[in-house]
Amino acid sequence: MSDRPVDARQASSPTAPAPARVQYAIVPVPRLSLQTAARRAGVHPDLVRRFVALGLVEAERDAAGGLVFEPTAPAALARVQRLRIGLCLNYASIGLVLDLLDRISLLEAALRRAGTRSETFPWT
Repeated sequence: MSDRPVDARQASSPTAPAPARVQYAIVPVPRLSLQTAARRAGVHPDLVRRFVALGLVEAERDAAGGLVFEPTAPAALARVQRLRIGLCLNYASIGLVLDLLDRISLLEAALRRAGTRSETFPWT
């Protein structure tokens, strides 16, 4: 039995969400602590916490409740910091720019897979 109370609407609803599946890595993925990620990115840990709270950088919680990061997190943190300082963007703008840059990367990858060169302009 679960200790969590079940909402009456959820118990009777045929479209209730399925429980999340747990996936295990074959090889353990190294994680970075908050202090390690902040040191490698050259920013203060409090600023990293703010970036995580705003959704600009992804992090997970370990068993003790501390933040842990993927090995690529220092690069993402440095990218956010460059946008913040270099372009004087506020946090909402940084989120938008990051989303657009990620979308551009996906589109360019799709063009490369399709064999289309992005240097060729369609209007000429």
